Amino acid sequence: MADTLAASNVHAIFKAYDVRGLVGEQVDEALARATGRAFVRVTGADEVVVGHDMRPSSPGMAAAFADGAAEMGADVVLVGLASTDQLYFASGHLGLPGAMFTASHNPAQYNGIKMCRAHATPIGAETGLLEIRDLVVSGVDAGGAPRGTVTESDLLGAYADHLLTLAPVAGRRLKVVADAGNGMAGWTAPAVFDRLGADQVELVPLYFELDGTFPNHEANPIDPETLRDLQAAVLAEGADVGLAFDGDADRCFLVDERGRAVSPSTLTALIAARELAKEPGATIIHNLITSRAVPELVTELGGTPVRTRVGHSYIKATMAETDAVFGGEHSGHFYFRDFWRADSGMLAALHALAALAETDRPLSELLAEYERYPVSGEINSTVTDQQAVVAELEAAYAGRDGVTLDHLDGLTVSHPDWTFNVRPSNTEPLLRLNAEGRDEATMAEVRDAVLASIRKVRP
Repeated sequence: MADTLAASNVHAIFKAYDVRGLVGEQVDEALARATGRAFVRVTGADEVVVGHDMRPSSPGMAAAFADGAAEMGADVVLVGLASTDQLYFASGHLGLPGAMFTASHNPAQYNGIKMCRAHATPIGAETGLLEIRDLVVSGVDAGGAPRGTVTESDLLGAYADHLLTLAPVAGRRLKVVADAGNGMAGWTAPAVFDRLGADQVELVPLYFELDGTFPNHEANPIDPETLRDLQAAVLAEGADVGLAFDGDADRCFLVDERGRAVSPSTLTALIAARELAKEPGATIIHNLITSRAVPELVTELGGTPVRTRVGHSYIKATMAETDAVFGGEHSGHFYFRDFWRADSGMLAALHALAALAETDRPLSELLAEYERYPVSGEINSTVTDQQAVVAELEAAYAGRDGVTLDHLDGLTVSHPDWTFNVRPSNTEPLLRLNAEGRDEATMAEVRDAVLASIRKVRP
């Protein structure tokens, strides 16, 4: 019988969508090996694919997971260093369940595992992750299965080629600054941009050295502070656009030629327009904190907008149900039907470059038609009793003229001139606020009023 692990620790690190915890204290090679065994048992796979990021603990944990999977009789394909979307490519390309060792944008002391079924179908709390967790706790007996093989395969080139078939870039030459944050875009971006060639893109790399200690800044572009170096480099270089990737490169944020950060909702609208041009009338998914400009534009372009909860498992499930061609989240995740409904920061970046190369206008002008309403960005507040605060907000706004409420994910309060959503964090004592208004003053007024209510001193 396989070794068992402490239930309290395992329950703490298995989250809604993945495994995430402190290296050494919560996640280690023993945990990875046990998860590899459980993964094979739950998926029923006879072959799996495994990749890992640049964190110091990732290669050893990936090897341990592979060993556990092989103990269960599964053959393992190790793709080595990979971005998360490169692992999704491998899962789709090979038709195999997969595991990616990364803690995404989390600081250096963390690591974790993102898992999927064949063709990059997500594994979350409702689709097998809790079964894997429980088997990690109880242990899994291999049952005398013959040991599987472990082989290595380099799929980086095939990944880059595939992305460029989905979003070919042609037209005027662009100068692009890309900030990998010492994360996995430093591995994938050279492969992609080398194929585009210097005649198409002049690439200015920023922090492409793979370093899981993140010596320059955290690889978390949703935090405005992590964009400062990129914004400065775009202005200094006179670049057409800046690209910011998170640690595992499944998210991408844009900076325009003026050094201004672009809302992910704006990029969602741009990509939606491009996909609708290819497939008129298609369905586009957007989560509930995306700007209302997105469904407005989709409708105006003849598409069908569908609103979902926040979270990749909800987006991907809804895409499958509706055959949506594309989905966007305000967190910088972008999902593509032709990429196995998986998210890819690099593919989103290529769509932006393709659109920009097709016009002589600067990025700020190109995006102006997709930016309609000022947004606050996500603002977190530490709150012990999240539900009580949400209930107070609901009572305060219910019944006001022109106001509607819904509870798809947290509390959304909408008015013709503004909207806001407040959602409890699944893992921390936080409330997350996103607000939007018809103009900057309206947005700021709503944002400040809601924050004052959330953060007031309570007995």
